[in-house]
Amino acid sequence: MGALYTAGSRLLRGVFRVHGVDLRVSGHEHLPADGCAVVASNHISYLDFAFVMLAPPAPRREMRFMARKEFFDWPVAGSLLRRLGQIPVDVYGDAVRAADEARAALLKGELVGVHPEGTISPSFTPRRAKSGAVRLADAVEAPLVPVGVWGSQRLFTKGRPFRPPRDVTVMVRYGEPFRPTARTGMARSAELMRRITALVEECQARYPQRPGPPPDDWWQPAHLGGSAPTPEEAEARLAEQAERRRAARRSAGS
Repeated sequence: MGALYTAGSRLLRGVFRVHGVDLRVSGHEHLPADGCAVVASNHISYLDFAFVMLAPPAPRREMRFMARKEFFDWPVAGSLLRRLGQIPVDVYGDAVRAADEARAALLKGELVGVHPEGTISPSFTPRRAKSGAVRLADAVEAPLVPVGVWGSQRLFTKGRPFRPPRDVTVMVRYGEPFRPTARTGMARSAELMRRITALVEECQARYPQRPGPPPDDWWQPAHLGGSAPTPEEAEARLAEQAERRRAARRSAGS
């Protein structure tokens, strides 16, 4: 995968340079220099995986992110994801294959990236995690590396047109690797999300750019004074969206 991964990474970095993205990274020393790890970040943009992969200074370790299978059907994005060796996940079908592929990559000593929330958070605040990230790490006794990302929602996110502004700052902060100590899967996932949330809040506190007045403050969470949906409103929207997708699949299957 080396040559293809390098080519895909260069393409992404070139796109970000064209748009004047100011990528600021901290804590990159927490990424293991060798050996496997599950790298788990919050999810506020379709581009989060790219920033988490590219933020560490060169030489970068290759990272394989678990991404929705639908993205691989997009002509340009799908080609790029395949070049980068990303792992397609059929979230409404058979997700076992993706889990097996991710587990195999970890057993080979690779880094695997995941978004524990499972989908973009429309409120831009971390959601409750699904159990997949913790179960994946537990299966191969890999450490978890929590990551906070902020600013990427301004470039390309759910429910917004793809018209990225120029000179946007994106912050990526890696936390210390850890192994959850709670007994149950739910509690272990909650422990992971607490660490991710703390990193996101650190990024928000240090973020150098401020939103304008409404509606230009759409990317700022409601609890910080912005006009993004509240977490409750966002969850209601996601539930409606999931039901529409399930109904469409049932209709297609019949």
